[in-house]
Formats: sequence, C-alpha cells, structure tokens
Amino acid sequence: MEDHILNWFEVAVTDFERAKKFYETILDIKMETEEIPGYQMAYFPFYQGKPTGSISKGADCVPSTTGTLIYLNGNPDLTVILKRVEKAGGKILVPKSPITPEYGFFAQFIDTEGNKIGLHSEK
Repeated sequence: MEDHILNWFEVAVTDFERAKKFYETILDIKMETEEIPGYQMAYFPFYQGKPTGSISKGADCVPSTTGTLIYLNGNPDLTVILKRVEKAGGKILVPKSPITPEYGFFAQFIDTEGNKIGLHSEK
C-alpha cells in the first residue's frame, strides 16, 4: 500500500455542466471531461500524473447530504474558496472553523447538486 489510503472519489451530479462550472469556479481550476458508456465525468486536478476524483453523472449517481463525506483540499486558506461558494450557487453549512493548531481548519457546504462537501486547510 502507498503512503495514503484514498485512491479515488466521485461526486454524484445531476446537471453536469452546472456542477462542472460550480467546482471550476470555487476551486479556480479547469476540469478535463470524459464520457464513458453511461457516464459523464469531469476530473479534479491530477496528482502525480493521475486523476484523484471526479464529478460523475450517470443513472446510479445520486447526490446526497448523508453518507460518506469527502473533504477537498482548501490550502493554503479555505476562506478563498468559501467566498466563491454562494456566488457560484452553493450554500455554506459550516463556516471556516478551527480543528486544532496542528490540524488546521475545516468548513462544509452544499454544492449546486445537493451534495454535502467538506473543505480542509492548514491555515
């Protein structure tokens, strides 16, 4: 096993273009897209040349505020991303909040599709 446990994640979406625009806007990124049989996918930034996760639209992709909660990297300061969330159509659930001095800060929001997503930053 490598030095981290996370291999891949998918954020379920119902309106692919709206969700892609939302994540590109709040994270200030460009997402590469791909269609595979039955699915549309847009990739979050690659790490060491490999995709880490995506937004995905398909028959079994159902947005949710319950279940597994993922935290996106909000470094260096998640405040920058949070300032874009509501302007892009999302809703902040938990504002920037301290964890501990060693672990930094977290926040949570609802995206345009109805998913609860977390953010984490060291500062």
